[in-house]
Amino acid sequence: MTVAVLNARLKPLVQPNLPGWVETRWYASKEEAFALAPYAEIGWFDMHSKADMNQTMQQAVRLKWLNSVYAGVEAFPLKLLTERGVVLTNGTGINAIPIAEYVVMLMLAHAKDYRAVVRAQDRHEWLRDSPGKRELFGSRALIVGYGAIGQEVERRLAPFAVEVTKVRRQPGPDTLCPGEWQSRLGEFDWIIISVPATAETEGMVGAPELALMKSDAVIVNIARGSVIDHSALTAALAAGTIGGALLDVTTPEPLPQEHPLWALDNTQITMHLSGRAQERMFERAAARFLDNLDRFRRREPLVSQVDLVRGY
Repeated sequence: MTVAVLNARLKPLVQPNLPGWVETRWYASKEEAFALAPYAEIGWFDMHSKADMNQTMQQAVRLKWLNSVYAGVEAFPLKLLTERGVVLTNGTGINAIPIAEYVVMLMLAHAKDYRAVVRAQDRHEWLRDSPGKRELFGSRALIVGYGAIGQEVERRLAPFAVEVTKVRRQPGPDTLCPGEWQSRLGEFDWIIISVPATAETEGMVGAPELALMKSDAVIVNIARGSVIDHSALTAALAAGTIGGALLDVTTPEPLPQEHPLWALDNTQITMHLSGRAQERMFERAAARFLDNLDRFRRREPLVSQVDLVRGY
């Protein structure tokens, strides 16, 4: 028997389909997780507190496979997992559909200045003209990071006739490789950031990159706040040297109430809600976990296995 230690909230989704070779032990509190971790060969230790998750992982000395619904793994002890030979699978792609829908919603809301429409309704004021005149049709978007989210964004922009160029490591049609996209920023109306948070991507958009953007270009960040230099972004937005920013993620989170980004009319902040705008996250994660159980048993590569060196 292989011991799997799992969060009890997953029980209704996972237990009916567990194979007979898995002995499952459920935890409903961090104290129970700490107590059960030393027995775990398979673990799913997602918690609200990353510190509690890390403590659980530290104590999971028999662990062979760690699963998580989180897509970003920058808070995981990757060095420790590497040293122990633990396979890590993450939630990459689990939230791709709602996040991609959020991207399109934000772009449309900015193009039509929908916030001004909502505010007019709050005032009971009948507007005589649309406050936003921009169309997505015929515009150009650069998707920096072409993983599951970037691909779903491209699919949803196609019906709007948005011309998409993507940034990825592998060359191909309508593709720029790392190191090539910065000098081309002035060609695009929308810059959509969907890269993983790693040492390589930290601060990858700063003052030099923002200065290369068109004056009406809009940057959309659904990656991590750390990918963009917030001081440089705030300055560019306040000066009007770029058209706007649509930020589902910030640094820090939550963004302090006194932060100047809140007050900028050309900025929308959506409080890291894009991935939560759904009801199927754990259902999708459980289905992937059960599929990976069979792969684990057969010693096959697991779906969404993280490269512990690259950090994604």
